[in-house]
Amino acid sequence: MDKPKQETRKIRVLVAKPGLDGHDRGVKVLARALSDAGMEVVYTGLHQTPSQIVGAAIQEDVDVIAISILSGAHMAIVPEVLRLLRENNAGDIAVLVGGIIPDEEAEELKKMGVYEVKGPGTPLSELVEIVKRAASARH
Repeated sequence: MDKPKQETRKIRVLVAKPGLDGHDRGVKVLARALSDAGMEVVYTGLHQTPSQIVGAAIQEDVDVIAISILSGAHMAIVPEVLRLLRENNAGDIAVLVGGIIPDEEAEELKKMGVYEVKGPGTPLSELVEIVKRAASARH
């Protein structure tokens, strides 16, 4: 008698554009690449607050939050997202940040709990692999 195949849950990723940043072309390309790689992608749209991002992440039961910030507000927004995740017992959701972020601030974000920080020009294949690693670290 054959064993039934065990269903494996697809990686669920929330892709978010917080604050006043209106540049969404790159994040839409990322969302498509993640979807093409077999992941379930939830795109929040533009101008999201940290509270909206965390609320959507919890509601959608995501494994990873990918935040795209090009406005320079990463040192205000990302720590708030991390704080709200911890306060809502969702600190195990991996947070990835993409944007134009100085190296020293990227290191500071990682020390706060961000899984990875990447800048413009990072190959989509590399970003897909980072999301896979981040999701597997959660399970």
